[in-house]
Amino acid sequence: MLTESQVATRLPVGDLDRARRFYSEKLGLEPVEERPGGLRYRCGGGYFALFESAGAASGNHTQMAWEVADIESAVASLRARGVVFEKYDLPGLKTVNGIADIEGNYPSKGVGERAAWFKDSEGNLLGLGQPVPR
Repeated sequence: MLTESQVATRLPVGDLDRARRFYSEKLGLEPVEERPGGLRYRCGGGYFALFESAGAASGNHTQMAWEVADIESAVASLRARGVVFEKYDLPGLKTVNGIADIEGNYPSKGVGERAAWFKDSEGNLLGLGQPVPR
């Protein structure tokens, strides 16, 4: 049953108007549907929604990510719009100019992945990923 269903991400936001401005101004995204307390966005063949919540995003793990064809270009474009990328210098994970090279991630897509992360206006940790082909 679930293998035939689309997955849709839901992200909590403390201030829906502030989040809407961030997603519009920084990411260039506009909602395709609105309801009281929520916004729905379409990216590629999928959807994600922002919903007003009294809870707070942990910001400790990637909550949603986009797979891009050229991560360096995507990072540069988002930086030009004011997006600030996270910096990591941990064993096995180090960003250089905002981008990390991760070996062995999702072997069905290649030999690894290049990745970058940033937080939205509400503290949700979002990512970009580019598979590294064989």
